[in-house]
Amino acid sequence: MGDKRIIYMDHSATTPAKGEVVDAMIPYFTRHFGNPSSIYGIARESKTAIDTARSQVAKALGADPDEIYFTAGGSESDNWAIKGVAFANRKRGNHIITTKIEHHAVLHTCQFLEKEGFAVTYLPVDKYGRVDPAELEKAITDKTILVSIMYANNEIGTIEPIRELAAVAKKHNVYFHTDAVQAIGNVPIDVKAEGIDLLSLSAHKFYGPKGVGALYIKKGVRIENLIHGGGQERKKRAGTENIAGIVGCGKAIELATADIPGHNARILALRDRLMKGILETIPYSRLNGHPAERLTGNINISFEFIEGESMLLWLDDEGICASTGSACTSGSLEPSHVLLATGLPVEISHGSLRLTLGDANTDADVDVVLEVLPKVVSRLRDMSPLYQQSAKQGGK
Repeated sequence: MGDKRIIYMDHSATTPAKGEVVDAMIPYFTRHFGNPSSIYGIARESKTAIDTARSQVAKALGADPDEIYFTAGGSESDNWAIKGVAFANRKRGNHIITTKIEHHAVLHTCQFLEKEGFAVTYLPVDKYGRVDPAELEKAITDKTILVSIMYANNEIGTIEPIRELAAVAKKHNVYFHTDAVQAIGNVPIDVKAEGIDLLSLSAHKFYGPKGVGALYIKKGVRIENLIHGGGQERKKRAGTENIAGIVGCGKAIELATADIPGHNARILALRDRLMKGILETIPYSRLNGHPAERLTGNINISFEFIEGESMLLWLDDEGICASTGSACTSGSLEPSHVLLATGLPVEISHGSLRLTLGDANTDADVDVVLEVLPKVVSRLRDMSPLYQQSAKQGGK
């Protein structure tokens, strides 16, 4: 890399751990290394650290500490919530409802359960990626045991009407799970006030370490274990705890939720200037996702006549880190299932760019992207036969 300036605008993929988080974690790699399942002094220190982190996560969600279970991240939490409820409640029914725009951690889990005899309904979304509570109501049957709908979409940033959706599930006595991996630190969440029964989160999405997350499980929810073995996590999730990671998760969520309005106000000013600048200076561009009900750091724009992957490579040459969609699907040549679900044509979906802003971004970063991106798009369109053909025909 050398001295090349890097502008990181892929915070939905991952975030750098904050200094305070790393400082909190370091003693648990060395000095406080005891196994919390043991009974001597240094083990009790580890156990106390886990309890503190559990309280920090619970406070951020409006939950009770004994409703928080630490996992290895968002994907494990999603798998546990969906498989665990499905297998524990099979005698009640075999029907699960989710949406077409979920993260693959949810979609692939549901597809696995279909092979195990469960029926899954994949709800449609509108052109902004929003789920209609009336569509959920129509999909519920007397066999429905679980609804799983993400809090905010990882690609287009659209925030779902979670409170209304959860109310529909509660009305029919159906468990409601939400994948809130992208929402933590961006949206104030109160699981009890919003009627959420299960919630997934991942620490590296809010300036914590990778490899650790949590699942909120409301008291009384019937759920089967995903990992069997020892008695850790109150006999619900076996395996020696990732103490340092858990400490980092607790510290990170405490910092991320301390001043959400202040954080959003600063990021929103940067995002809106960048978004407005792109849409006004680059023709044949359109915003994907909801114009208002979206994560403050998210911009997802499609540019006609070009490929997103090529755009990323050119931007990388300029030191700009971005994404064409979910980081988990980077390298795939398939168009985004999220954009297709909103009704965007395949050829336009291929030309999408996701920029997600975070704490370190500045006005100077925005200036650079607004200078570089139009040139990149213009160069790629100059090489595009479709664009040349459109230009000869006088454009749209």
